[in-house]
Amino acid sequence: MRNIRVIARLDIKGPNLIKGVHLEGLRVVGNPVEFAATYYNEGIDEILFMDSVASLYGRNHLADIISLTANDIFVPITVGGGIRTVKDAKDVLNAGADKIAINSAAVARPTLIKEIAENFGSQATVLSVEAKKTQNDLWEVFTDNGREKSGLPVSDWVEEAASMGAGEILVTSIDREGTCRGFDVELMHQISERVTIPIIASGGMGKITDIQGLLLQSEISAIAVANSLHYKKVSIEEIKKEILSLGYKVRI
Repeated sequence: MRNIRVIARLDIKGPNLIKGVHLEGLRVVGNPVEFAATYYNEGIDEILFMDSVASLYGRNHLADIISLTANDIFVPITVGGGIRTVKDAKDVLNAGADKIAINSAAVARPTLIKEIAENFGSQATVLSVEAKKTQNDLWEVFTDNGREKSGLPVSDWVEEAASMGAGEILVTSIDREGTCRGFDVELMHQISERVTIPIIASGGMGKITDIQGLLLQSEISAIAVANSLHYKKVSIEEIKKEILSLGYKVRI
């Protein structure tokens, strides 16, 4: 059985940890550094920071938050939002991040995936995909924190990204994000049939039982949780116990 990682997703606006529904209606939750430290002490496997407004301003603003977090937390940190060049990626990695997640800039210029992979390795290159189901029942890639259509079919895009050196794919279901209605299992299944690199499922977890269908019906490698952790609907310990009970491996 495969190993499953549990990732705490922290969406950031300015100095604050925020959360919304369908990537909209963002409200302040608290201090991201404090939340990250709590999740680390509770046994999280990785931390994911996403700058929710970086694409609007053309740069990532998380250097201070990353530096403060990396001082006391010793699990991998992935950072996304506003990373448009190899230099942007280098700056974020120098601040203490271990991986770079790219979305909008990669859609605009796909060769950025290859450039980051060649400079920092595929293990540090994460394609972030914001996916939404269209009227013809296909999933389309969205950019700019779910605000802009790209016209790209999700399945084709992840395949192209993997061929260009992406080492991991973070898939956020816009339809499920922040709703606590469960993961978009159909979406995750479709993507796992197209690529062999690790897939992180993000968006929709509301209760422990949501994990079972996701693991049994797709080949995902990690679960990213935000709302349910921030508001203590589930705990990291409960998530890991459920994963173990289903016969998968998890870091204790």
